[in-house]
Amino acid sequence: MAKAAAKPPFRADHVGSLLRPKDLLAARDRRKRGEISAAELRTAEDAAIRKAVALQEKAGLQGVTDGEYRRTFFHVDFLEQLAGVAVKGGLPVNFHSRTEEIQFAPPRLEVDGKLKHVKDIQAADFDFLKSATQRTPKVCIPSPTMLHFRGGRKAVDEKAYPKMEDFFSDLAKAYQAEIKSLAARGCTYLQLDDTNLAYLCDPAMRERTRSIGEDPDALPRLYAKIINDAIAAKPANMAVCIHLCRGNFQSAWVAEGGYEPVAEVLFNEMNIDGYFLEYDDERSGDFKPLRFVPKGKKVVLGLVSSKVAALEPKDAIKRRIDEAAKFVDLKDLCLSPQCGFSSTVEGNKVTEDDEIRKLGLVVEVAHEVWG
Repeated sequence: MAKAAAKPPFRADHVGSLLRPKDLLAARDRRKRGEISAAELRTAEDAAIRKAVALQEKAGLQGVTDGEYRRTFFHVDFLEQLAGVAVKGGLPVNFHSRTEEIQFAPPRLEVDGKLKHVKDIQAADFDFLKSATQRTPKVCIPSPTMLHFRGGRKAVDEKAYPKMEDFFSDLAKAYQAEIKSLAARGCTYLQLDDTNLAYLCDPAMRERTRSIGEDPDALPRLYAKIINDAIAAKPANMAVCIHLCRGNFQSAWVAEGGYEPVAEVLFNEMNIDGYFLEYDDERSGDFKPLRFVPKGKKVVLGLVSSKVAALEPKDAIKRRIDEAAKFVDLKDLCLSPQCGFSSTVEGNKVTEDDEIRKLGLVVEVAHEVWG
């Protein structure tokens, strides 16, 4: 039996977002209508986050998040607080589920001026989370690549950035400043949420990437450099992980395809401590791309679906872990749900009871496999 992980990522872990409770959604609606102040909304968020922390602790998780309860989208709410970022109208995307097609148009982000970190974005949120738990507080922020992939060169103003190298440099500096702020407050567990590297595993998305003038074969190496530059000054006691996602909106997804097109660069050229990888169904391919993972790097297998209510059989999960262990040493593997339960405020089509059972299942299986 393998020894328990001493630092993040943990043997039993989770991606971060949790279903928003009805009273919090109601408070957000009241704030939108101007019926309560921003301070009153934050008080409601604080109360909901305390309950979310208790839920995670009761489930047995060591890494605890705020459920992303203060956000509407996993990425926009963070990135729009950088100077030079503008939020435009939605860009339609087709999401798929087992039973339906969902048309969704998340806001489009453009860079219309010089990028700059002008304030600490997660500081107050982290301080509150840290005060609410005795476990390890985990901060989830969007990967810096989220400001490039959907628009490419066309989404970056040429007057502000005649050279894209300067854009990437300023983007990394903005992230360095935010990470420095978090480190000063005692953050030791940071997760970058990235849909783009997983989208580059989908033939249709690779073709779309070519259509906006980008090279899908070159982007993984570029994105590895951007991420490495962004986290270059992180302290030694801060674990940084990345979560790859193929889309997560109301239990639907965007992309499909195994990790092979990005695996070698992803695992060997990115200075990341751990990888949260979707592996809940055939959309994610097989475990063969894990052959590129160097010894010592952690892979968190997302074998429990956050998209459906049905609980995975323990034996089936254990068999999948054994399959993955043919490519990565068991001591370097961990377990989690394949994604968050609510990457956007709407949440997936599961209940809080389903969510609790899923998190509990992750903890139980991890305990039985690793001790």
